[in-house]
Amino acid sequence: MKGRLVYFMGPSGVGKDTLLAFARNRVGTSRVLFAHRYITRAPGAGGENHICLSQDEFVTRAGLGLFALQWSSHGMRYGIGIEIDAWMARGFTVVVNGSRAYLGEAASRYPALTAVHIDAHPDVLAARLAARGRETRDEVQARLARRVPLALDADVALETIDNSGGIEEAGHALLAVLRSA
Repeated sequence: MKGRLVYFMGPSGVGKDTLLAFARNRVGTSRVLFAHRYITRAPGAGGENHICLSQDEFVTRAGLGLFALQWSSHGMRYGIGIEIDAWMARGFTVVVNGSRAYLGEAASRYPALTAVHIDAHPDVLAARLAARGRETRDEVQARLARRVPLALDADVALETIDNSGGIEEAGHALLAVLRSA
């Protein structure tokens, strides 16, 4: 039995980390694993439980072929380890927190992936980004103005979840996607 990749993505401030934590705490003993991201960002920055790498260490690991997926965004490098291939080979559904701009490349490597796009109303995104306190008002506005279009091949399965409201509704929608994957 071969597993499946669930490629989770959405704009900054949409609540991806909160939704992933919600799902992680509720999937129980199902065959769903959540991959950590390797990021050239300090530990604890951004609220995400990630593995921090220096630029040099990231480049070394990339050169050794230790990333199944990798991309750059907002001045940082992101990677998903090759361990996900072993997990899927053993029949697990693997959830990765990806990038909308990298979706096409991820789908090329994993054609059977399920793409899950999380979104929220622009006013909700603006309030969440401002509440994080990591960016100036101008930086928040610039981030909101930069909407990455989703470029999907016709055969890529796409699920969209609106996270404008409470976590329960969006969280249960995500759990339904994971259970069906």
